[in-house]
Amino acid sequence: MTVHIHPSIDSGVKQGTGNFAGGTLVCKCADKPVKVAIKGDVAHNHACGCTKCWKPEGATFSVVAVVPRDNVKVIENGDKLQIVDSAAAIQRYACKACGTHMYGRIENTGHPFYGLDFIHPELFQEGGWAAPGFAAFVSSVLESGVQPGEMDGIRARLKELGLEPYDCLSPPLMDAISSHVAKSKAKAA
Repeated sequence: MTVHIHPSIDSGVKQGTGNFAGGTLVCKCADKPVKVAIKGDVAHNHACGCTKCWKPEGATFSVVAVVPRDNVKVIENGDKLQIVDSAAAIQRYACKACGTHMYGRIENTGHPFYGLDFIHPELFQEGGWAAPGFAAFVSSVLESGVQPGEMDGIRARLKELGLEPYDCLSPPLMDAISSHVAKSKAKAA
């Protein structure tokens, strides 16, 4: 039995070109889709098992990456965007018509990832962005209905795809969070 992770990686992780200059994210609407221009390549691309990230139909994980917030610009049909959960740390802007999350923004200037927006690279019209490099919040798929007995197969499939499974973020991102917290505490002292 094949374990399905996400349509964009189920057949293998496609490596990026190494010089992706950016492109346009497009929602799933056939009529007047929301379009968001992204400058430059993505960073920290990964499969995410959390229940907040948007997943295409049939996907167990989302694929999500970050870009500098200054590199994100809504260029068409922005009037169709709404925040999914205003109480969440990441303000996810989704199309009101099709439900596709176009970008997520952190407004809290004290958050370790402030200044970065979260996007779903499979929405690019263009190809060549940096490939996913790990899987985060893997155990969280249990919250979306995956059965505990499926977890060994899911972790094995992620490893087969070259995506080390973590039940938090990757070590470099966890280090960045802890460094930010340490600096914040030092300033407060």
